Amino acid sequence: MTVTENAQGAHEVGEKVILEASNVTMRFGGLTAVADVSMQVHDGEIVGLIGPNGAGKTTFFNCLTGMYIPTEGRVTLNGEELPPKPLKVVQAGMARTFQNIRLFANMTALENVMVGRYCRTTSKALTSVLRGPKFRREEDATISRARELLEYVGLGDSAEHLARNLPYGDQRRLEIARALATDPYVLLLDEPTAGMNPRETEETMNLIFKIREGGLAVVVIEHDMRFIFNLCDRVLCLVRGEVLVEGTPSEVQSDHRVIEAYIGGDDETEEDE
Repeated sequence: MTVTENAQGAHEVGEKVILEASNVTMRFGGLTAVADVSMQVHDGEIVGLIGPNGAGKTTFFNCLTGMYIPTEGRVTLNGEELPPKPLKVVQAGMARTFQNIRLFANMTALENVMVGRYCRTTSKALTSVLRGPKFRREEDATISRARELLEYVGLGDSAEHLARNLPYGDQRRLEIARALATDPYVLLLDEPTAGMNPRETEETMNLIFKIREGGLAVVVIEHDMRFIFNLCDRVLCLVRGEVLVEGTPSEVQSDHRVIEAYIGGDDETEEDE
């Protein structure tokens, strides 16, 4: 066990490696967006991924979740190599949210979470069309689980509200609930507090702590440095697609290379941050 400390206080991080990226490289033609990046995420650990715009953070997330096929390297979850297919990655136990909210705007909050749950159902097409007994059992279980998750993230009273009518912060939490509906081992959050006010940011931090205490490992991309350094057990800083420094929040925030990277990072561009 490794004992870490953040805004929640002392916390034990497990020795088991849940998620491992080994020497991941992603090239787009002549552009190397991610270069030889390796990362381990342990049981019960919150890992932060920071870096200036254009550092390759979201590209790296896309490699982890099967949206991109890495040019080189491999990604394993619980020791098993992940196929580069998003559905297979989700079914294996890794879920994510996105930098730009991707809810089904004209569906209710409940229906959005139910969509996330369907990767765990087994009813075939004919059973679903005919609404047979197995379909009805699974549908009832899906509805029940979706309501539980809405309560869990603080949206229990918004189940029947259309996603597009929810306040911005609630939409972010709804995305997290939908990701949790897939029963992941690891949750990847891409800028979960972007556009939030201080109160909403604090609520999001507390929710992530709650998720970790529920047994999940969490990886977070975020530009809010105070949020990251108060939240995470360990932080990786990417610059130009490479790991510049990795360590505890105190080690990373005091490293002069990180400060220089942010001061000089505004001119870097990339399709994905």
